[in-house]
Amino acid sequence: MTSYRDNPEALSALVRADAVHRDVYLSQEIFDLEMERLWRNTWIYVGHDSQVPQAGDYYTTDIARQPVIMLRDNDGQVRVLMNRCAHKGTRLLSAASGHCEGGVLRCPYHGWTYRLDGSVRTIPMKTGYEGTELSHSEAARGVVKPPHVVNYRGFVFIRLSPEGPGFHEYFGDSLTSIDNIVDRAPEGRLEVAGGVLRYLHDSNWKMFVENLNDTMHPMVAHESAAGTAKKLWAGQPEDAPKPMAIEQFLPFVNGYEFFDKMGVRIYENGHSYTGVKFSIHSSYSAVGEYESLMEKAYGAERARAILGEVRHNTVYYPSLTIKGAIQAIRVVRPMAPDRTLIESWTFRLAGAPAKLLQRTVMYTRLINAPTSVVGHDDRHCYRAIQEGLATEGNEWVSLHRNYSAAEREHIAGDYNGTSEVSMRGQFRAWAAAMAVRTDGA
Repeated sequence: MTSYRDNPEALSALVRADAVHRDVYLSQEIFDLEMERLWRNTWIYVGHDSQVPQAGDYYTTDIARQPVIMLRDNDGQVRVLMNRCAHKGTRLLSAASGHCEGGVLRCPYHGWTYRLDGSVRTIPMKTGYEGTELSHSEAARGVVKPPHVVNYRGFVFIRLSPEGPGFHEYFGDSLTSIDNIVDRAPEGRLEVAGGVLRYLHDSNWKMFVENLNDTMHPMVAHESAAGTAKKLWAGQPEDAPKPMAIEQFLPFVNGYEFFDKMGVRIYENGHSYTGVKFSIHSSYSAVGEYESLMEKAYGAERARAILGEVRHNTVYYPSLTIKGAIQAIRVVRPMAPDRTLIESWTFRLAGAPAKLLQRTVMYTRLINAPTSVVGHDDRHCYRAIQEGLATEGNEWVSLHRNYSAAEREHIAGDYNGTSEVSMRGQFRAWAAAMAVRTDGA
């Protein structure tokens, strides 16, 4: 079996311009290297600042197998701290979310307390440390903070590694998708609505991310689910008002031409979105009250421009995907080479009518939830790929569709929607990040 950690040539050989080796999905060693290099050295989504609305509110998660806390301090600033007591290393908070009673973090093991900025507040029996080097140790500095944290319009990202690309350097113009989802709120801000739907995929995390901009599968994989909805609606007059569920289901069984003409936009560093010209969200019924509120907030021309953007999935590689037109996001939390946790969140547009949230909630339930009928089509395919790649035979996975050698020099730009260029762009970014060692060698 090939070893990759100390063999940069073998690691580099896993990614060709138009294909990837199956080990990128199967190997435990590759997964470990991804956590150490790709997920530490790039910008990873933590959470939304509306999840911690009041001072002392917190949310916990794991980034590259490192437990972290997002919380709001007494000055109203959203901070990220490593979820580890500075004394013995105990996880400070075990709940997924909650409130720090008394405005402090308290270790459940020895009772050390910390202010909401992570600094040490109290040490029980402090006299017992007199004459020791505690005051000069790492423990005295309090809870460790990630070296880089950015709150971009409510979306909080961290980079665990001290070295790496800057936030705007890494995301570039792809941030316009976050701008659009926030600007869709008449009051210019988002609020997480309700809790989170979490579900496990028995497959590699990259399969989920790749599938988000794959437009060759909907009319095949979703034929049974969305196809059934299409049959149920068949025979209705063209001008008949569609129920919300039918509006959301039917576009999934559009033909190849529809998805090809949608277009896909590729950015550097693995980011992309489908729906350059139109998308599966383009034909939703208008909500007059909402459009009036948007015109009042932004002016008619600006409101039309904001609502005219109907991008499908925007991939913020490797951890976040957003659907601006439907105000929903999904977050990727890798757990093992064949095990991935997906989080599905919905947003309320501040100042928008309730129907907008109803549409988002229905879409999440129908498409993005553990109970969704469309989502289970995808999960079946992911698992089938994971199992199929473990069989003997061809060791390479094809990314050839619409490949052009010109991509090697410059991949950013607009392409036809059924191209596999988004996947090639992701593996281009993957290979670059995986080549950066974190052990100082």
